[in-house]
Amino acid sequence: MISLDDVSLAYGSFVLLDKINFHISENDKIGLTGKNGAGKSTIMKLICGLQSPSSGHIDKPSGLSIGYLPQIMEHNRGRSVLEEALTAFDEDNRMEAEIAQISEELSTRTDYESDAYMELTARLSDLNDRLTTSHSEPPEIQARRTLIGLGFRERELGRLTETFSQGWNMRIELAKILLRRPDVLLLDEPTNHLDIESIEWLEDYLASRKGSLMLVSHDRKFLDRTTNRTIEVVLGHIQDYKVPYTKYLELREERMAQQTAAYENQQRMIEKTEDFIAKFRYKPTKSNQVQSRIKALGKIDRIEIDETDNATLTVKFPPAPRSGDVVYKATGLTAAYPQKVVFSDADIEIKRGEKVALIGRNGEGKTTLMRVIMGQLDPAGGESRLGHNVSIGYFAQNQEDVLDKSLTVFETLDRIAVGDIRTKLRDILAQFLFRGEDIDKRVSVLSGGERARLGMAKLMLGNHNLLALDEPTNHMDIKSKDILKQALKSFDGTLLIVSHDRDFLDGLVDKFYEFEDGRVKEHLETVAQFLEKRRMETLHELDRSTAPAVEAAKPASNSASKSASAPASKSASKSASAPVEPKKPALSYEQQKAISREERRKKERIKYLESEISKAEARQKEIETILSAPPADADIMELTREYLELKRDLDALTDEWGSLI
Repeated sequence: MISLDDVSLAYGSFVLLDKINFHISENDKIGLTGKNGAGKSTIMKLICGLQSPSSGHIDKPSGLSIGYLPQIMEHNRGRSVLEEALTAFDEDNRMEAEIAQISEELSTRTDYESDAYMELTARLSDLNDRLTTSHSEPPEIQARRTLIGLGFRERELGRLTETFSQGWNMRIELAKILLRRPDVLLLDEPTNHLDIESIEWLEDYLASRKGSLMLVSHDRKFLDRTTNRTIEVVLGHIQDYKVPYTKYLELREERMAQQTAAYENQQRMIEKTEDFIAKFRYKPTKSNQVQSRIKALGKIDRIEIDETDNATLTVKFPPAPRSGDVVYKATGLTAAYPQKVVFSDADIEIKRGEKVALIGRNGEGKTTLMRVIMGQLDPAGGESRLGHNVSIGYFAQNQEDVLDKSLTVFETLDRIAVGDIRTKLRDILAQFLFRGEDIDKRVSVLSGGERARLGMAKLMLGNHNLLALDEPTNHMDIKSKDILKQALKSFDGTLLIVSHDRDFLDGLVDKFYEFEDGRVKEHLETVAQFLEKRRMETLHELDRSTAPAVEAAKPASNSASKSASAPASKSASKSASAPVEPKKPALSYEQQKAISREERRKKERIKYLESEISKAEARQKEIETILSAPPADADIMELTREYLELKRDLDALTDEWGSLI
């Protein structure tokens, strides 16, 4: 379908893409991977014709339809969400008008054997085939199903598009692209503005969709479920793997290991040959052998190791100072802005050492809760309280609004650094990939990814025991996200994180709070378990929203007949059987759910207490060993104080554990 042949793109002396070649076939589903700035988005623009290559050419068949979703795009105004989505069917409306015109013309012609008549019938057949494919359901049903799948509520479909944020308008544009059903889909970071449930819906859609797909994403699970081929863009070149992302990582590692081994073997052979030539070059008795080896050396096809960009983040958070057992507690909390109540009557408790996620649709209150915790927004009702000795390190979702754009990268850290850490600022910046002249860049010229890295570097300077991170991975590539995840898992303080990245949250958080329809619910199940349950609920919601209304009389009559026959059957049963003890009323679904939730919460708390008890006992033994034979530099007073504090904490933990068993 689409071929890129020796395509290069240069900006002055900087070569972004260097003679890349690949072909996109009809059913290829390609994931473009590589570091930020490697050229992934540029490849998509070249395919769409929005940018021209410096050399080489791109071949596309005529009539090929391409749907392209860029990271940043213009949005239309003046229509409702549903009306704007229905503009995706403008081409279908045009085809219907053309079908009517051709049909009318054919009905009046009598030159059945002419070429013109045959061309008209062929065109009519082609248009009908295309409409049959797209009209499997009425356009409005398709539009509603797609919009609800992407996270809109039924009640929101009548609102004007300009009343929604840029992220929600991006969802409308994505819906329009999907509804047009192009031959080739090019999606550049489609999950950036989607919540977890919408990402899963889009995964299912793309996995079952026929046609070609090329996408850029830093979501590992999303790539694995939607692609069957991975193209890596690195230092201007590409490596093409006919497998999904996770399998590509395995094959890439194997290929690099084989290539390195072959290179080292060849280098050893070349070194031995060159040593032989140098040793016997001037000995007449060895001249024939020397000349033979010189010729053989000249014919060797030299193995080269592919260039790789190995620059990575190096994140390690400093030890967290001790806080109180309860780090944050909200009781009956209501958060609101002048025009809207975001959520109400929320009960939230975060204990020391817990790693907690906030999930839910955009606009449901996750960032609002962060602002309440940070003291940037006063509660509209209820109580919000930080625990004893809590120091918060806050990473805002939009670093552009937090960082001072007039400062340089180095000045941003220098303004807040104190003590000996000031001498290590360049090393810290290097860990976050700011090297050489990069540290003198103004914040105003940094990309979104660079600002995110700088914001994370600021956190490293603080002595925090609560990290509150709002979408920290939005601009990070997969490798950087993996490094950050491991650093957060090793962090010995408390973590509160907002994220839509399932792979990032999996194995990181202990529990999470779901924000939905103005309510906040605690979940002690894993994120994967929650999503599986919610997936079924979402499918039911989609079916309800698009199914025709059912007559109310039918269920009413069924119910009436059941209630009419019930007394007779009960009477007969009673007369035929001996008296029995009256049964206790069955618990309602909500009561059963509450009991189950409480049991899970109890098990999770017991597990947490056992872990803390084990840690405290191990540390006590360490201190006892030191105190039994203290070295000269040991701080006996400090060790004794820590030992007594551990003993007090251990008593409290053991008492609570005993009350739960």
